[in-house]
Amino acid sequence: MKIEIEPVAFVKNSRNEVTDDFWGNLISEIELSDKFTDLAFKGLNEYSHAEILYYFHRTEPGKIITDARHPRGNVNFPETGIFAHRVKDRPNHLGLSIAEIVKVTGKILTVKGLDAINGTPVIDIKPVLKEFLPRTRVVQPVWTVELMKNYWQ
Repeated sequence: MKIEIEPVAFVKNSRNEVTDDFWGNLISEIELSDKFTDLAFKGLNEYSHAEILYYFHRTEPGKIITDARHPRGNVNFPETGIFAHRVKDRPNHLGLSIAEIVKVTGKILTVKGLDAINGTPVIDIKPVLKEFLPRTRVVQPVWTVELMKNYWQ
């Protein structure tokens, strides 16, 4: 089966290089493609956060490792498989992040804390509803706290 998807928008921000940390204060503009009018964002300003599904457009196919490996190449972290990582080098190049909505102006959604670089194609945008957040306690390995300590700084 082949799936074809076109971007609905593109990210504009000051980050041109992919780095592992310090995404928390980054302000990004998500500008809708020409296929959409500003009415596509109507009502989105009533929400505090949006889920942004995007495409890792600068991932090199040869860098995708689907077997187990140490996160960030750090041998102090246990080897884990691709589906136990949130790494950018993914089989289908998809990223998903929840960002804070700063404002909606015309065809531009301004968000804070989106971990996508300048020029990133956006596949979909959805408002965050608390009913879609986990209904049970979130559990994660202890080592991930160390891994993520500077990610949202």
